[in-house]
Amino acid sequence: MPYSAAPKKMSAASNSQRVQCPKGFRARRGLNWGFIGLLYTSFYMCRYNLSVANKSISTEFGFSRADMGMIITTSLFAYACGQIINGLLADKLGGKKAMLIGAAGTITMNILFGVASFWGMLGMFVAIRGLDGYLQSFGSPGMVKINAAWFSQTERGRFAGIFGFMINLGRFGIFTLGPALLAGFTFLGLVHVSPLHWRWLFWAPSIICALVAVGMAITVKETPEEAGFHGAHAGEADHADKDVTAQIGVVFRVIVTNPTVWIVACAYACTGAVRQAVDQWFPRYMQELYHADLNSVQFQFLAFLIPFVASVGSLASGYISDTVFHGRRAPVAAALYFLETGIILLAAQFHSANAAVTFLVLISLTANSTHSILGTAAAMDIGGRKMAGFASGVIDSFQYFGGSLAGYVLGSLLDESLGNYFYFMVPFGLIGGVLMLTILGKVTLKKH
Repeated sequence: MPYSAAPKKMSAASNSQRVQCPKGFRARRGLNWGFIGLLYTSFYMCRYNLSVANKSISTEFGFSRADMGMIITTSLFAYACGQIINGLLADKLGGKKAMLIGAAGTITMNILFGVASFWGMLGMFVAIRGLDGYLQSFGSPGMVKINAAWFSQTERGRFAGIFGFMINLGRFGIFTLGPALLAGFTFLGLVHVSPLHWRWLFWAPSIICALVAVGMAITVKETPEEAGFHGAHAGEADHADKDVTAQIGVVFRVIVTNPTVWIVACAYACTGAVRQAVDQWFPRYMQELYHADLNSVQFQFLAFLIPFVASVGSLASGYISDTVFHGRRAPVAAALYFLETGIILLAAQFHSANAAVTFLVLISLTANSTHSILGTAAAMDIGGRKMAGFASGVIDSFQYFGGSLAGYVLGSLLDESLGNYFYFMVPFGLIGGVLMLTILGKVTLKKH
């Protein structure tokens, strides 16, 4: 089926309606998004805690890198499968319910993962983290579903950038909190916390997630209309139907028969492989190859700069795709994939701790930029407010199918040689860039 190569022109009246939002709308949207973003931030604290605890768990129980990779792969694969199932459920139940189900699930599983340390059985860790992966997968489709109703099409790239910032805030939170919990710290010069067992890396984020989930349940509204704002996006086809729920069969048929969904999804798998290779393994890579302690200057630099540049990249790529390319995501993503490939190849040629820090930061910049504009903005473009949950679920699932390779497969390669780390990532940058070239001229990604 053909795709539109140019956006439909709107009448002056329609354009005027679109610009003039109801009074108080933006403030209410900001409050809504604040709680949604903070909840999703806490999801990431409950997800990336394993990367900080990786070496501690391995040392305590004698697990190999491949064993730890099996925990990572199971979680990511379960998350990927859950995205497809829960994307459909989010379109049926609504995004708010989906996110709260995910919050309850990840709180429970993270508490249990800490408790499982009393037995130290690999199979138990794998099973609990797999369930956690599935339950966390309610979060992203639910978040995209809610915000597809609150943001217009030409704002979605910027929203994706803000979304990326909240993700990276979660990563920064756990990369900062985690070492502090393990080493001990003094809060405000008054309260001293002694060094804690690694299980607190799973319990502390659960407490944070629970507190934010309560605030989100009380505050967030599913749609502008539910909050009393009507006509906020007048003139946009995506917002013509005020109902945000849809029949599962209809959603499934429309999304899976759209070829562009699968092109974006396969490219997103490449993003996932690189992104998870960095996020899941960089603490252990720095610890084992360069003997960098979690409280060393190099690690603290990475803990700050990786989330920071990832946020900058997410915001910039979203803004550029909205404004310079008028909603076209593919040109920006293609350039980022090819840039990423060059950076990874350079990284493999240098062998110092400072060089590793520099290249890990640059790789994170490119990987997280494609992560935001494809997994969030493109999914909202394709699904609209009625089907964004499943569109996001399908596309995002592929990120984690790809990312699951950064678990057991990469762990096994690292058992052979830590020098395999960067070479593992190279093919994914190339493939992602080529896939984006195939849809380079598309503006709207919907099926017509």
